[in-house]
Amino acid sequence: GSSAPAPRTAGRYARLPLLAGRSFIPVGLFARLPLAMLTVGTLTLVTAVTGSYAVGGVSAGAVGIGSALGAPVLGALADRRGQRPVLLFAAVFNTVAVIALIISAYLIPGGQDLGAAVPVLAAAFVAGISSPQVGPLARVRWMALTSRGGRDANPADLDTALSYEGTADELTFVLGPALVGILASLIAPWLPLALAAALTITLVPAFAVHDTHRAVVRTPARTTASTALAKQLRASLSAGERAGAVGAVALPVLAMVCMGTFFGSTQTALSSFSASFATAELAGLLYAVMGLSSAAAALSVAYWSQRFTANARWLVCAALMASLALLLLLPAAIFPMIVVLLVLGLPVGPLMVTVFAIGGIVAPAGKLGTVMTALASGIVAGTAIGSSIAGQLAQHQGYATAFVVPVCAAAALFLLGAAGAVVLQRRKPSTPAP
Repeated sequence: GSSAPAPRTAGRYARLPLLAGRSFIPVGLFARLPLAMLTVGTLTLVTAVTGSYAVGGVSAGAVGIGSALGAPVLGALADRRGQRPVLLFAAVFNTVAVIALIISAYLIPGGQDLGAAVPVLAAAFVAGISSPQVGPLARVRWMALTSRGGRDANPADLDTALSYEGTADELTFVLGPALVGILASLIAPWLPLALAAALTITLVPAFAVHDTHRAVVRTPARTTASTALAKQLRASLSAGERAGAVGAVALPVLAMVCMGTFFGSTQTALSSFSASFATAELAGLLYAVMGLSSAAAALSVAYWSQRFTANARWLVCAALMASLALLLLLPAAIFPMIVVLLVLGLPVGPLMVTVFAIGGIVAPAGKLGTVMTALASGIVAGTAIGSSIAGQLAQHQGYATAFVVPVCAAAALFLLGAAGAVVLQRRKPSTPAP
């Protein structure tokens, strides 16, 4: 579906398919599902085959580390070479890597011996590093589409698009693990990864060749003008200005690491919590409750007042997150925990939308894809950190202690928001904060 001018009179979310084409939203939504299935799918498969949570956890960690390292590289390549060739290459390479991961998992000779699992760890790392970064690159396309201007331009379009993207991410990272749990428990532990590979080889190329990729190629006139001009601009910056630009980008990336730590530790602590009542698999459904309220709240950001600046949103949402996360320490039964998670999700989605928006504001010229993928990789890296710390605490101190980790992560998000407010105030971007 080719994009067409969106009439200003259309409803906020009704404008999105008019801007990008009707097929872009469903393709972009489901093409990011394999990434959401990969870490949990690897953990489930390797643990089922070896009977060892240690080997399964290290394998899932290898996926996370690979994805965190590979995402900014793929983003930088997309900035330089264009999204289409990079996504097409990643789709094929990643599919092969995931198939190799499935096969190698069943060929582990030593079961619980970590040394014998080296081929699995290598395949898991390669599968992570080659994961197509659909979500971040979709945001880059929205930023390009909404910055075209013209008489049909609407300053709220970028807000709306980023709100939708936040919801899409939340939904896939709720649906992905849930799908893995259902398929692995009802049919076979290898099936979730096989489905992820099938989705990658079909939907990622469809996203790669969608007409919207041309918008990113044309928009450099508004952001970099050309590669040659970009080099001149970089050369003209003083060392202090370059350091300031790096610092401005580092804050939202660190915020996403904290956000990932919040997600990973919450999920792991919930596994320990639910295991004390029924089975650890129930944790996926509990976690989904928070994801759904978070996704719904993210959609609402499109309707928030433009006077409620990005800095203020960050501080308010992070303060709410830190306060509400303390409630995780209270429930001693499933139903009260569901209520807590439902309420806790409300500031999470809007905060993610806000941090991505700020990442777009502070991104250096021509580096939007790099910054968006770095933000996404921050979430992945943080998830691995949070899972690891909370897992150790849950193992030795119990689930109540593990729930302290998401509280600390939310508090760190508030502190980063305060620092971000100072940095953005100094930069005084000409673009109004979404």
